[in-house]
Amino acid sequence: MGQNSIAVDSGAPFLLWKFRSMYQDAEKMRAHLESSNEMQEGVTFKVKNDPRVTKVGKLIRKLSLDEIPQLWNVLKGEMSLVGPRPALYSEIEKYSLIQRQRLDTIPGLTSDWVIAGRSKVCFTRQAELDIDYVHHQSLWRDIKLIFKTIPSLLSGQGAY
Repeated sequence: MGQNSIAVDSGAPFLLWKFRSMYQDAEKMRAHLESSNEMQEGVTFKVKNDPRVTKVGKLIRKLSLDEIPQLWNVLKGEMSLVGPRPALYSEIEKYSLIQRQRLDTIPGLTSDWVIAGRSKVCFTRQAELDIDYVHHQSLWRDIKLIFKTIPSLLSGQGAY
């Protein structure tokens, strides 16, 4: 493990565990890639053929294996199985006041927008789906989302 970030849980920072999928100097390289960001609104950062991702990293991202260490975050109570994906401080600074509502619940491993296509979903839509989840959480909804996540992960749609 190694690629850890400080994420936010309802305003409280925590260490987000992931398997390393990028080269050590990935953050230094990011500045040169900013113009290649495929996420139009500039809140989140994604590049489909990101040169910072290792060969093994491409595989573990495609299969979402890099997320497995986040089960430790779930066991520690910092995350849930279902909820908005964890946010990084660098992203939160770009949120509108309304979009900050997605921080009003514990982040999760899966959510509506993971099922909707992950990286293929613009941030505005991600935030809308997350805010809807925050306002309409239920055990039944969580169970349905967990079961819908399985085919989404197997298809690899939007994973890179």
